[in-house]
Amino acid sequence: MSYLDDLFGLAGKTTIVSGGAGVIGTVMSEALLKAGANVVIWSRSQTSVDHAIEKLATSEKLSARLSGNQVDTGSESQVASALKTAVKRFGPPEILINAVGGNVGKSPISETEIDQFEKVLHLNLIAGLMVPTKIVTAFWIENKVKGSVINLTSMASYNPLSGVWAYDAAKAGVLNLTQGAANELAAHGIRVNAIAPGFFLGKQNRNLLMNQETGEYTQRGQAVIDHTPFGRFGEAEELVGATLFLASCKASGFVSGISIPVDGGYLAFNI
Repeated sequence: MSYLDDLFGLAGKTTIVSGGAGVIGTVMSEALLKAGANVVIWSRSQTSVDHAIEKLATSEKLSARLSGNQVDTGSESQVASALKTAVKRFGPPEILINAVGGNVGKSPISETEIDQFEKVLHLNLIAGLMVPTKIVTAFWIENKVKGSVINLTSMASYNPLSGVWAYDAAKAGVLNLTQGAANELAAHGIRVNAIAPGFFLGKQNRNLLMNQETGEYTQRGQAVIDHTPFGRFGEAEELVGATLFLASCKASGFVSGISIPVDGGYLAFNI
């Protein structure tokens, strides 16, 4: 075994990737698989689960370490049931990635639809963090597993983005709860950290940032580029290094309560 394999390798570890069928979740799942981990993908859509597994199971060897379940991570009973299934398949998981999230709509605060606001809060904060973290860490504490939780924060966790009120509130909450949970769970040897992606093109934001007819940036897309020192959007693969670092107890065993921006310098922008 090489030095890097020993430091970052995850052979024998089991990871649950909640939201693992999304663009970012799939890339993180692939990285964990390649590092040797067993990977369990959770998604609300069985079609999405099947598509992700088809994409990732490129060999029998990888397929044997990969499984997926349709799970509404906003439901405690569904998460508890899916956890039992994961344990039965691969044994106790040691890594939980909370990658469920997203946004719907953009409006002035005076025109915000409260029903939609509540749905976005639920998606990002309840389904995207609280329920999976509650269920999995309770299992870890009971079974004395020193696990690692990796949440997904956002640029909005640090500075609000205009017009996306619920997303701003939820992602600020994710950062706050990451720090709070890290403090509480340290006594059990459980680490809680986050990765804060900058602007990456995905299904939900592509139309907001790019004109699909011309291929040019929208006004908002151009504003993002103008505030990103690297002058481009990120590639999902650029999240792999931070993922493996936080997943490995050897690489980051004394790291907890942090959020790593992977943002092309967006948060460092100044004039």
